[in-house]
Amino acid sequence: MSYQCPLCQLPLVCFPHFWRCENRHQFDRAKEGYVNLLPVQHKRSKQPGDSAEMMQARRSFLDAGHYHPLQQEICRLLNAHLPGAAPQVLDIGCGEGYYTQAVASKLQQQGEATVYGLDVAKVAVRYGAKRYHNVEFCVASSHRLPFSDCQFDAVLRVYAPCKATELARVIKPGGWLLTVTPGPRHLIQFKALIYQDVQLHDDTPEQMPGFTMNHSQILSYSMNLSPDESAALLQMTPFAWRARPEVWGILATSEAFFCETDFTLRLWQRD
Repeated sequence: MSYQCPLCQLPLVCFPHFWRCENRHQFDRAKEGYVNLLPVQHKRSKQPGDSAEMMQARRSFLDAGHYHPLQQEICRLLNAHLPGAAPQVLDIGCGEGYYTQAVASKLQQQGEATVYGLDVAKVAVRYGAKRYHNVEFCVASSHRLPFSDCQFDAVLRVYAPCKATELARVIKPGGWLLTVTPGPRHLIQFKALIYQDVQLHDDTPEQMPGFTMNHSQILSYSMNLSPDESAALLQMTPFAWRARPEVWGILATSEAFFCETDFTLRLWQRD
């Protein structure tokens, strides 16, 4: 089992250049290898998800290795908890696949593993599919996951929204959900540039009906960023929408910008 039809929820059958269900709903496979499973009626905007500019900024920043410690900790946690026999994993809100491909590479070193990357932003998925060939990429809504019940041994969710009921539907009983959320002091130096009253992130665990939290940890470290790196990081965050021109000017003229990371990783087990 791989995808299910986003229109009628029947299984999709793979043909050389498209996917099709018994009701003859058909979804073409792009030349890069991904499939678009986001029907027009499910879109909330003409081009949902991150823009090309945000994707390019994120790609530049991540390729520089600043979030490599987080990437490796995600890989370690999933590898330690997944079964050895051909696990299936889904990365929700995968973007251009920075974490997805690392998880796939780690698991596939041990044997057969299938890793899916899902994002609503077609520009990011297209880039990921073109660059990484060990991941099955799709454009789809995180609120209507195009997968069958109890399909996955684990789901990774880095910041991405998704209802607990939908996660519980696609994760096998006893399977795992790894969430990454901002810790209290995450990027607080950016907040200090933008807001007069700096508030810490609320680190209260979310309500996850159908799951039991098995493990929680903090990963935090500091970064010294060049002007281009600090601008790229700001561009890939929601803070960019509120940053005044003078904020961008400060980043552009600072020899180095000190910034803290503060991530909360939680591992939940499906009841």
